[in-house]
Amino acid sequence: MKKTATAFDRRLAACQDELQSLYLKLYRGDADAYGYFTGMLRRCWKERKRVLREQDLRREKHPDWFRRRDMLGMMLYVNAFAGNLRGVKERLPYLKECGVNYLHLMPLLESPKGRSDGGYAVSDFRAVQPELGTMEDLEALADACRKGGMLVCLDFVMNHTSEDHEWARKARAGAPGYRERYFFYDSWDIPREFEKTVPQVFPTTAPGSFTQLEDGWIVMTNFYPYQWDLNYANPAVFNDMTENMLYLANRGVDVIRLDAVPYIWKELGTSCRNLPEVHTLARMLRLACEIVCPSVLLLGEVVMEPAKVAPYFGSPERPECHMLYNVTTMATTWHTLATGDVSLLRRQMDAVCALPKDFLFLNYLRCHDDIGWGLDYPWLGWNFGINEVAHKKYLNEWFTGRWPGSDGRGELYNDDPRQGDARLCGTTASLCGVEAAEYENDPFKLERAVACDLTLHAWMLSQSGIPVIYSGDEVGQLNDWSYRENPEKREDSRYIHRGSFRWELAERRKDPEAWQGKLFRQLRRLEEIRAQESCFDASAGVWTEDSGSTHVLAVCRKARERELVCLFNFSGEFVTAGVKREGGYTDLVYGNHYDGIEKVQLWPNGFVWLLKDE
Repeated sequence: MKKTATAFDRRLAACQDELQSLYLKLYRGDADAYGYFTGMLRRCWKERKRVLREQDLRREKHPDWFRRRDMLGMMLYVNAFAGNLRGVKERLPYLKECGVNYLHLMPLLESPKGRSDGGYAVSDFRAVQPELGTMEDLEALADACRKGGMLVCLDFVMNHTSEDHEWARKARAGAPGYRERYFFYDSWDIPREFEKTVPQVFPTTAPGSFTQLEDGWIVMTNFYPYQWDLNYANPAVFNDMTENMLYLANRGVDVIRLDAVPYIWKELGTSCRNLPEVHTLARMLRLACEIVCPSVLLLGEVVMEPAKVAPYFGSPERPECHMLYNVTTMATTWHTLATGDVSLLRRQMDAVCALPKDFLFLNYLRCHDDIGWGLDYPWLGWNFGINEVAHKKYLNEWFTGRWPGSDGRGELYNDDPRQGDARLCGTTASLCGVEAAEYENDPFKLERAVACDLTLHAWMLSQSGIPVIYSGDEVGQLNDWSYRENPEKREDSRYIHRGSFRWELAERRKDPEAWQGKLFRQLRRLEEIRAQESCFDASAGVWTEDSGSTHVLAVCRKARERELVCLFNFSGEFVTAGVKREGGYTDLVYGNHYDGIEKVQLWPNGFVWLLKDE
């Protein structure tokens, strides 16, 4: 009797030629390693529970299922939000109230206390940090989210492991086959050659790219000394890390965030960034998911401008990541708020709009990390005479409240006075001036700051892709300065915006008079409009136009005959601006009607969403 082909067999057959070719070329014809790899994929598929296989089949029939305009993400730390995974599960009704259907859980896998880089030094890819719960708790949360129509995203730290990982412990002990999983050297000869061309990630807090162990061996540590870089030239590393990734997918995780993916291939004499082999690895990870779990998405963490980010999407024939972060637009948004000039932001938006519509970005204002000022300084210098070091100093002084007239309240991170290259930390609300207004008890200033916060969120929601809110921003949570009193956190200013969620303040979302309530309701209104209006479809045409003011960004969106014009005032003054259009337009948010929109009065740091009348 002929054996019936399974879904796994069908998918593997469709990918086999390409996968085998890529694998054997990268690993120099190692057929045994490839045989192990495909056997591992089959084993992971067999271990995938029925409900996930059924989900695979449904999503496989609708490959654009995640490109909906009603997608809304939120990223949060489990302990800060609800104590542990069970607490998050209990709080799912709140997340549903926020409109969230994409939940990004920040790093929660087992990592050493005090040597984890916020959870990015994983000591066990198959165990949850004990204080947060168990792997069973994570799977139960994923099950609950699935039933409620909510995706779960989890970080997969693939560039390195903790020095406490089993592989690292065995490598340190000299067990056969384990030093080959990392970059071990018995002298500084080769490490010094690497460091001639490899940029330092944290030149102030963790200079260099190698660490000498107490026994004299030297190991590559691009990030921190306790994070040992993995050697992906060793097929055993790729095989086992892919299996770790699929293990998480089999727990019900829908989106795997590939952390620091541009760094994963190292080659002497190069920058060890964005090498061609990285794309081979990313493509093979994509194929592994398409074979084992086609309903799972890959999100690449690639911190570069759009032109350099785009290759990580791959091509229509050979896709890599399903989604990428819109990092540069985020940083440029804050630059625009500080300068009041939209020129660079418009240029940035034009670059994004020129990319294929198949490219899906995650858009955000704030996240768990700092804001790095990776702006287009050659263009700023050529057009405005802006000096990079001086401008970074200005931006940091503006958002830390040191510049005259600024109400921003942030904190510097990795400040290097020699290079003038500090980064910035702080919550959205505090950077917009809400914290200063609260401290000064100034209701007028508070109203303006909350309006600025809402405008920035409206701008984020106007972009194509998936908008992601950082937990607490929905109610304007302020900086948590108490991190300075915690010996485990005070050296890392990023904890200023990683504070515990203030549930007592979140209760004010129900108060129509409290500014938290006004912000929450207005933000939800914007999110609901976005979900309902076809102009926000991923397939909609998007472009910018001259608004007649350097302070105002004009973004136009069109779906068939429906046209939406979005105007954003990045200055603290009243501005009249618009685009040349005839006929009537209606403000989707406030209901005002306009006959022609060439001269629209915008409030300080205000916005309008203008829909053309039918």
